[in-house]
Amino acid sequence: MRCPKCGCQEDKVIDSRASREGATIRRRRECSQCTHRFTTYEELEHEGLMVLKRDGRHEEFSREKLLSGIRKACQKRPVSPKAMEDLVDHIVAAVTAKFESEVPGEFIGTMVMDGLRQIDSVAYVRFASVYRRFQEATDFVSEVQKLEARE
Repeated sequence: MRCPKCGCQEDKVIDSRASREGATIRRRRECSQCTHRFTTYEELEHEGLMVLKRDGRHEEFSREKLLSGIRKACQKRPVSPKAMEDLVDHIVAAVTAKFESEVPGEFIGTMVMDGLRQIDSVAYVRFASVYRRFQEATDFVSEVQKLEARE
């Protein structure tokens, strides 16, 4: 691992811990040259898992893209980064447990909406507006009314 301070590639691992319920490993490292300490995370790659999009295209499954979409929906909302990470971890675990090579985009979208509905109703409506391709203001009103009816 390259030291972020001096660029040296020689380091030693000082501490290793499981993080995010075992989904990642957190390693505390120390540079052999400048003794700068830094943290790295190791995560299992989900190679070959493809998302089947609505239009028939296939796209590689990306945890980062999933997290990015959730962050956009939660922007300027009182949702903690940990809550967003936990939702992503939950979705990734469900996807990898149920699907081996191909996951329908609809499955992921539904899981995101269900998770956001429990976390923050505004973030839920924001995500739903993009996912369901709202065209008019009445689409928003309709979705908010459905949300209120469930509560």
